[in-house]
Amino acid sequence: MADPFDLVVIGSGPGGYVCAIKAAQLGLKVAVVEKRKTYGGTCLNIGCIPSKALLYASERFEEAGHSFAELGIVAEPKLDLAAMMSHKDKTVKSNVDGIAFLFKKNKITGVIGTGRIKSAGEVEVTKDDGSTETLQARNICIATGSDVAGIPGVDVKFDDKTIVSSDHAIALDKVPEAMVVVGGGVIGLELGSVWARLGAKVTVVEYLDKVLGPMDGEVSTAFQKLLVKQGLKFHLGAKVTAVEAKDGGAAVTFEPAKGGEAETLNADVVLVATGRKPYTEGLGLEEAGVSLDNRGRVEIDQHFKTNVDGIYAIGDVVKGAMLAHKAEDEGVALAEILAGQAGHVNYDAIPSVVYTSPEVASVGKTEEELKEAGVEYKVGKFPFMANGRARAMLQTDGFVKFLVDAKTDRVLGCHILGADAGDMIAEAALLMEFGGASEDLARTSHAHPTLSEAMREAAFAAFAKPIHI
Repeated sequence: MADPFDLVVIGSGPGGYVCAIKAAQLGLKVAVVEKRKTYGGTCLNIGCIPSKALLYASERFEEAGHSFAELGIVAEPKLDLAAMMSHKDKTVKSNVDGIAFLFKKNKITGVIGTGRIKSAGEVEVTKDDGSTETLQARNICIATGSDVAGIPGVDVKFDDKTIVSSDHAIALDKVPEAMVVVGGGVIGLELGSVWARLGAKVTVVEYLDKVLGPMDGEVSTAFQKLLVKQGLKFHLGAKVTAVEAKDGGAAVTFEPAKGGEAETLNADVVLVATGRKPYTEGLGLEEAGVSLDNRGRVEIDQHFKTNVDGIYAIGDVVKGAMLAHKAEDEGVALAEILAGQAGHVNYDAIPSVVYTSPEVASVGKTEEELKEAGVEYKVGKFPFMANGRARAMLQTDGFVKFLVDAKTDRVLGCHILGADAGDMIAEAALLMEFGGASEDLARTSHAHPTLSEAMREAAFAAFAKPIHI
């Protein structure tokens, strides 16, 4: 019998493949089990990467048809949806091929098939032809990610054409005249904005009384106003009671969450984007004795260990935000722990980004959270309207907002609504990782003219006064 693997990872999404690569770099013998034909999980195949390709392409289409003339560029864009989808598919292929290359480079054994834990030291893999293979493992990492959650209490029959999840909303073969998006979170607003830019009339139905539920309230309100200006319509505080196929399209019935008359919206396509749930089906967790919490997540300790020795879990399948980069951080930390090092994740400094136009980015606490906790804080804000580079780019919507401790000036949170917010938030995350203050950032030179100067100005506003407003 061959020597057992030091680590067998089930799932090759951002958490799984990063954990595998880091473990291999640290000298461990590693195998990865993946049920898809290609590596990368939901994120690279049908999630983060393809949606960003469509977001970018649709944003350029929108710019060409609306703001290019103001820049002195005369253009009459014509949509070629097939070519746009081809760009998306090429982007996906280059990314998943890249993971396969990294596995080969790091001498990681990749096994295509469905993995199931037989015991703390064995992973059984069922291939497409029905044959099985058992991998011996000193350690097992569950990194199986998440799946579409659906709507609680509503029987949704996905047909992948008129009633779709995010899996198929990235692959429609034509632009719907009308689309209803159930869910005003990140996925719904990103994909809804894609199809709105391409010509669909998009209506969002959200159970909460605000979009982007956990986001800072001021940012959420300002962001929704911008989406309304872009043509999206909203029904907030609305409880969906039915989603049904109807007359070649679909219908969504909802009523006020606080009670009232029901209303029905008809659409060519209904996108159900009400979140995701941990993927644990068929993993053999019950037989192996692995405990789940009341939300179906794998229970772990501070070192990602389950209640069964030798079995660990990371990413969407465990507690915390369902974010690809959170899973990556956990993957690195777990690999370091298994190699005898001190892996750690600072969950207070993990950013969250909505890749719409403009983008929304956040790290740390919101004002609502600080108020609830009774923390004394100060706010520093700066609008992109006052930023020279933003004016030159016609990207003046939004602002940067810092929340700092009233006594120590330590940064407690940062929230950005504006162009390239997803890139700029890294500066705030780095600052928070090292316990920095707003003055630290304000006294750091920023190139001029750049959008990042708005970060510096907002930091100035937190501990003193901004310069350019």
